Amino acid sequence: MTTTYDVRLLHKREVAEHTMEFTIEKPAGFEYRAGQFGDIVLPPSTGLDAQHNKHGFSFVSAPFEDTLRMTTLMRASSAFKQAAVKVPDGTMIQLLALWGNFVLHKKASQPAVFVTRGIGITPVRGIIAQATHEKAEHAITLIYANPAPAQAAYHEELLELSRRNPHFAYVPVFTNAQGPLTAQTLRSHTHALGDAICYASGPISTASELRGLLLEAGADEDNIRTEEFEGY
Repeated sequence: MTTTYDVRLLHKREVAEHTMEFTIEKPAGFEYRAGQFGDIVLPPSTGLDAQHNKHGFSFVSAPFEDTLRMTTLMRASSAFKQAAVKVPDGTMIQLLALWGNFVLHKKASQPAVFVTRGIGITPVRGIIAQATHEKAEHAITLIYANPAPAQAAYHEELLELSRRNPHFAYVPVFTNAQGPLTAQTLRSHTHALGDAICYASGPISTASELRGLLLEAGADEDNIRTEEFEGY
């Protein structure tokens, strides 16, 4: 069941080149699993009609954190995003929630491998932060591809999480210097990929491409979970 919440936009910040994070109030009693998502509805003051004033976003935040955070790649062609960045901090907006099953599997003895690129990091950051907070025993590997560090949202935070969590291995791939992400890259940084639960996230074309790389690298088709972002 979808619930509508009136929440306040607290603040926004750039977390990578052309990548903006929005922090909103967390409604009292609001519960979600890391990796899920909701819709943001902008207020009438933006001038957007009902076809353009709503957009879905994964929660970058983790459930243990006090606020909700959502992050997007800014595009000049998106009326929603261009309006959202101009909404003053403190403005009341709406959150429609809750959806999504792109969440960490429960069986800790089965490894987790996340493969993503660019804005696809958004649900993954919350999953890894929550697993670290809970001291989950899942062996987690994240392979995160970007052209360069400036485009890698949450890169420094992920490095810190890898230092704090002995079960988490972070593998940044900077393609300008290292070349494209390939199936061999995945094989080089994972063990027993065929036994792992694998996760690929990003815009529809990206998630599909990453799923193909996982299959080529030896992942079990039945163990691949994808989260496809619409609107890119």
